[in-house]
Amino acid sequence: MAIGWLSVLKMVPWGDVIESAPKVAQGAKKLWDTVGKKPAASTSATVATATPGQPEPTLAALQAQVTQLQVSVAELHQQMLASSALIGSLAEQNTQLIARVEVNRKRVLALAVVVVVLAGVLGSKLF
Repeated sequence: MAIGWLSVLKMVPWGDVIESAPKVAQGAKKLWDTVGKKPAASTSATVATATPGQPEPTLAALQAQVTQLQVSVAELHQQMLASSALIGSLAEQNTQLIARVEVNRKRVLALAVVVVVLAGVLGSKLF
């Protein structure tokens, strides 16, 4: 199972991921700023026209429908705010994760160089 993950991780273009991480974070912040500035509910409503086979809706029924729609729009707006906050948080975590992966990659590379040098020194001493 670990071999499958290793092959997947080897195929990831880490340079591109690291390069694009700040752009992802900035995009998420822009989304959060854009969504956060929008009003919670829209006051505009379209009036439904009656079809020939149905009676015309009363004013009270239309007002109740508009009220329901406004509540639904407000709920959807709150969900959108929560979702965009989550996206911003995930983008920030992704940026931190990519930075840590890059540090670990450099450390593993340095460790590999040290191991190769030590293997060379050990090989020259033994032979």
